[in-house]
Amino acid sequence: MNPLDRLEAWYLRQCNGDWEHQYGVKIGTLDNPGWTLDVDLTGTRLESARFDTIAENVGPGNHPEGNDWVHCQVEGLKWRGAGGPRKLGRLVEEFLAWAERHEDDP
Repeated sequence: MNPLDRLEAWYLRQCNGDWEHQYGVKIGTLDNPGWTLDVDLTGTRLESARFDTIAENVGPGNHPEGNDWVHCQVEGLKWRGAGGPRKLGRLVEEFLAWAERHEDDP
């Protein structure tokens, strides 16, 4: 399954008639340029799962250095990823790798 199919499947597994009315997945763009991927963790098995921040090619204050950068972290009850203009696929992959490792957690 490709990453987009896997993200769609993860989203669908969270939809329970309630979750999807308040929470979800958002993909956006940045003006530096780049991409963002925000995923609500509330009500999912990932609420309390540990995530180690990923920061590549970012400087002080997590400011991008060039176009080949990635920054992913859990902030509150959201997984937040941002990256350069060719990093959307990487952001999706980083989220899924973490999420799928915790699929069977209670």
